[in-house]
Amino acid sequence: MTAAALAALAPALPARAGGRSHVIVVDKMAFGAAPMGIKVGDTVTWTNRDIVRHTATARNGAFNVDLPPGASASAVMNRAGTIAYYCRFHPAMQAQISVSA
Repeated sequence: MTAAALAALAPALPARAGGRSHVIVVDKMAFGAAPMGIKVGDTVTWTNRDIVRHTATARNGAFNVDLPPGASASAVMNRAGTIAYYCRFHPAMQAQISVSA
């Protein structure tokens, strides 16, 4: 590929290649505290320690992960902002994460 072609593709690439990983634990029917310092390109992993199934479903459609009992699932944060999310099975379970550019 030529340099011009690569430059044209640059806006489509993630802001940060090889971002960091962050973990949010789901326990006792609640999402744990969101880690600080999440940036675009980072991966957030939710780990379900409950005996029932949960989801982490972003209200803006940014992610939707299924969490069977004892499982973990991840999503890459592709946009900056505060993202509110909830569990589809237990709508009272709500939280938010802040993602910076």
